[in-house]
Amino acid sequence: MTDLTRRGGVPDDAPVFVISVAAQLAGMHAQTLRQYDRLGLVTPGRTGGGGRRYSARDVQLLREVQRLSQEGVSLAGIKRIIELESQVDALRARVAELAAELDRAHSELISRRDPTTALVVWRPQRRPGG
Repeated sequence: MTDLTRRGGVPDDAPVFVISVAAQLAGMHAQTLRQYDRLGLVTPGRTGGGGRRYSARDVQLLREVQRLSQEGVSLAGIKRIIELESQVDALRARVAELAAELDRAHSELISRRDPTTALVVWRPQRRPGG
């Protein structure tokens, strides 16, 4: 958790910061945030009137975009990195869901087993000479 997340019980994905505050928190100009929004790098929430509202998660993403940009990664490359990281996060969540489902199914299977019953395979004995 960062210094921006969970302040006062506000979830990190709650769109609470106006563009000027988000720009200041990210150490950027508001115009840069508008450009990143147009390019689809960081997509803030919108008010009914269309104003941008950034979450703490958006601000962290803006900082990551800035870091990658300073390392020489192009904006197109940054966008692809963000997309791939999003896919990885979604896949991790799905794996966790499937693992939990498997655990539930395994527990149910174990609870259904009756230790007093067993499967016995009957094989008739061959008669001598027959």
